[in-house]
Amino acid sequence: MPDTSLVAVALPVPLRKLFTYSVVECGSSLMGCRVKVPFGKQTLIGLVVEQPQQADPAVKNLKAVIEILDQRPVLPQNVWQLLLKASQYYHHPLGDTVATALPNALLKGEPCQLTPEVHWQITPQGKAEFDTLSKRAVRLRFAMNQLLQAEAPVQEEQLKHQDITPSTLRSLHSKGWIESFEAGQSATSFVKGSTKTLNDEQQTAHQLISKGADQFSPFLLDGITGSGKTEVYLQAIAERLDNQQQVLVLIPEIGLTPQTLARFEQRFPNQIGVLHSGLTDRQRLNTWLKARAGILRVIIGTRSAIFTPMTNLGLIIIDEEHDLSFKQQEGLRYSSRDLAILRAQMESIPIILGSATPSLESLNNALTGKYQHLTLSKRATGQKLPQVKLIDCKNQPMTDGFSAPLLKAIAHHLKQGNQVLVFINRRGFAPVLLCHKCGWIADCKRCDSYMTLHQGKASRYLQCHHCGGYQQDCKQCPKCQSVDLFAVGQGTERIEQFLAAKFPDYPIQRIDRDTTRRKDAMQSYIDAAKSGETRLLVGTQMLAKGHHFPKVSLVAVLDIDGALFSSDFRAPERAAQLITQVAGRAGRAEVTGEVLVQTHHPEHSLLQALTQKSFQQLAKDLLHDRTETDLPPTSYMAIFRSESHQKQLALDFLTATAQQFSMFDQHLQLMGPVASTMSRKSGRYRFQLLINASQRSTLHNAISEKMPNIESLPLAQKVRWSLDIDPQDLL
Repeated sequence: MPDTSLVAVALPVPLRKLFTYSVVECGSSLMGCRVKVPFGKQTLIGLVVEQPQQADPAVKNLKAVIEILDQRPVLPQNVWQLLLKASQYYHHPLGDTVATALPNALLKGEPCQLTPEVHWQITPQGKAEFDTLSKRAVRLRFAMNQLLQAEAPVQEEQLKHQDITPSTLRSLHSKGWIESFEAGQSATSFVKGSTKTLNDEQQTAHQLISKGADQFSPFLLDGITGSGKTEVYLQAIAERLDNQQQVLVLIPEIGLTPQTLARFEQRFPNQIGVLHSGLTDRQRLNTWLKARAGILRVIIGTRSAIFTPMTNLGLIIIDEEHDLSFKQQEGLRYSSRDLAILRAQMESIPIILGSATPSLESLNNALTGKYQHLTLSKRATGQKLPQVKLIDCKNQPMTDGFSAPLLKAIAHHLKQGNQVLVFINRRGFAPVLLCHKCGWIADCKRCDSYMTLHQGKASRYLQCHHCGGYQQDCKQCPKCQSVDLFAVGQGTERIEQFLAAKFPDYPIQRIDRDTTRRKDAMQSYIDAAKSGETRLLVGTQMLAKGHHFPKVSLVAVLDIDGALFSSDFRAPERAAQLITQVAGRAGRAEVTGEVLVQTHHPEHSLLQALTQKSFQQLAKDLLHDRTETDLPPTSYMAIFRSESHQKQLALDFLTATAQQFSMFDQHLQLMGPVASTMSRKSGRYRFQLLINASQRSTLHNAISEKMPNIESLPLAQKVRWSLDIDPQDLL
């Protein structure tokens, strides 16, 4: 019998155990390498995390590894240690944690190596015969023009970004007009674009960041909207690249990637790679491998990019650090912001958290001295922040959600040649479809929620924005057969339709999840807005994040009242951040900005504070309230959630879970189990158990001690349940 070693493998399954397999002695360590193994009736890709010399049961009873896929570890030691700590902190299975960090291509067993890059160039024949190409062959002429204008061969990947398809390239290749060749990949020399002169506040921030370059130094860059935080980032990055180091930049969502990438590419050409869910598996793997090899110096990515391996990481930047998108809401429920802090600490490098509306967690760390607090209180253009003004809607005639004063203000700003941004955080045409005769409301059969009416030029349908349920538009009431159905309330579609009719001479564009599904749609809309081609912008919070619209002079905020009375203790913070961020789109260049907020509750303390105080002052008041009520960030929280098609099973599981913590009643505060705010979603009944503690260690020690008991509860196999550490959404 051949010599056999034993390997313990972390598999991408939601189980907390490792699985031991036998393997023919390969003569070298397999630690950190991927292996293909049998798992029940499946074949899975796992990662070797141990090589024990003995195992029970005996070796002959162990299943054998099918194939060893790597000759060296796929993850460097620093990322591996980060994953171990993440698994422990979030009390999540190691295999599932590792699967979160690896590109999908590696989990499918593809080789962990870079593929040669394909380059294209025009042949002498192509140059000679280009004029014979028909003018109707638009795609072929466009591709040829791009290659003619290039001074060197162009990567196929770059051509794809310009919407030049492989079929177009094949057509030109078949004519003999272009040719391709493969090229190896290596780091390019660092060339910097032109820099901007920093103002005094930016320069002070930059100097302090430079002083902390060779050690763990967390900075909160607390700068008002338009204060030039990005320029501080860029100059800090340039210093790290001069020092032959790499930089990781985290942004909240894909929608910000094109404009961020364009500005960074202009400053650091051929040094930038992007990682987000919109890439193909192969694109993501190639970028990941280039970062690991040091070929790419700057990686810009969304949440999961925090796990990117980098050979010589020198700086981490988190833009819009307050954004909820940095918290994963399923599977491994990690905060990439918090893991970024941990990674910077482990690798002894600086980290910059930037925001105009910092989270209370980060602000608290700055005020208590854990972070260095850098402030930018002036706009880079010299313009003042627009003042927030309230429009009291009570007893006022409203036209499709607009008061007369607001319509008058919109007309005034448009006549001045400026742009107007109308913000409503609700997509669709109307949130409710109501029968005028009997009061029936179109509700979702699977959720405790109403169906949203969508009404475009070509179709009209109902959709649940929670489970995605879809149905054709009702022509008559299913209860009384009346055809007198009313659309109640406003969404972005209805607002767009009304404004287009009210101001027909001004081009309008709606920007929400529905209009930006098409590839590159978001960027084309943003470009049109920046150029001034679009005069009226209607959108959701997609418009509130980081965009620079030089000609927007008025921001109108509709229907904010719902955010003022939420049961989530974070609701006031989120509402203040949202209003401040969207207000920051006004008056960013040479035009003076104005912000009008419609409300039926102008006396509300939060709205009053926003009209009289800066966000920073308001945030300190909110932080004081949290301290008084013993809520995060001055305490530490976890939530157990359960859901089931059978209501009682979900409740009973959390009741049994709560009993596990009864011995800690002197140190833990348990709230629940109670039904979630939306008690039924996608056909499942939902409950939650909240645990609060004044000490982080107390909370985690209790969970670590009781988790094995909770997992072995009979009901744990009958319901879908999860644990959320440091939850950001209580609803």
